[in-house]
Amino acid sequence: MTLYVTERCNSRCRTCDYWRHGRNDLRLEDVRRLLPSLAELHTEVALLSGGEPLLNPDWAPIAELLRAAGLKVWLLTAGLALAKHVARVTALVDSITVSLDGTDAETYAAIRGLDAFDKVCQGIRAAADHGLPAALRVTLQRANYRQLPAFVDLAKDLGARSVSFLAVDVANPHAFGRTGSFISDLALRPEDLPVFAQVLGCLERDHAADFDSGFIAENPLKLRRLHQYFAAVQGLAAYPPVRCNAPEFSAVVGATGRVQPCYFISGPADSILTKGDAPLGGNLTAVLNRPGMSALRAAIRGGQRAECKTCVCTLWRDGAAA
Repeated sequence: MTLYVTERCNSRCRTCDYWRHGRNDLRLEDVRRLLPSLAELHTEVALLSGGEPLLNPDWAPIAELLRAAGLKVWLLTAGLALAKHVARVTALVDSITVSLDGTDAETYAAIRGLDAFDKVCQGIRAAADHGLPAALRVTLQRANYRQLPAFVDLAKDLGARSVSFLAVDVANPHAFGRTGSFISDLALRPEDLPVFAQVLGCLERDHAADFDSGFIAENPLKLRRLHQYFAAVQGLAAYPPVRCNAPEFSAVVGATGRVQPCYFISGPADSILTKGDAPLGGNLTAVLNRPGMSALRAAIRGGQRAECKTCVCTLWRDGAAA
């Protein structure tokens, strides 16, 4: 279960618009009201996301509440405030993932819109020093794809437990709080594709042990799919085949109470747990099983949603209920 703890963000990423207009926070009482539904759904893990979850003044009580209810808590953060909060974070969550999109200050600032590379690295090192090494997540795009091997080296230097890579999403105009005016020039261009292929080849050759150990989370074949994705964006190949059943075993609850089947697809109009300023009071199980949401999951399952065909973040779990 993903909880958007806040829509606010202290990054200024070119890939995302939450920082432009995000205002809402999930309240502690909202999460408390969700606990019976989470128990009924046999929820095992709560991912605290956003926006930047550490901006919510209730993030720590929320994490404590979820842990007390028997859930594992996973924090997805940009890391700007990680060093500041590291003692409480490492005491209250079970795993940390930090988004890091550059291996130097210049690249980081070009993508994230802030001169904060050293601050984020400080937080990652601090988490490792407190006994909870973070996983790093890199969004590959034209500004940083040549740094792919350097990300592996940097992750080791910072004491991270792993590093993973996904392609920048340029196909969905509504993901990440984007407005209808979203226009992207972030994808690799045709002239970048041969260079990217060489970079991938060097990574496979020089970091074979890191693939074998799982320090690089994806296997070489999955990373090669990133090349095909960027070729497809340029109309030079088909998009990689998608195998994903995430909406069958997970869901996203937004800071305003809206429920989605996944990050990239909005839920039906009636998939909401609250109205106006009222606390979240609806039954999540009931919302997930309303006709509109059930039909949406069926459409996703049947390959009828265009967003799925270009998705950059697929997830498959064997045995998930259909």
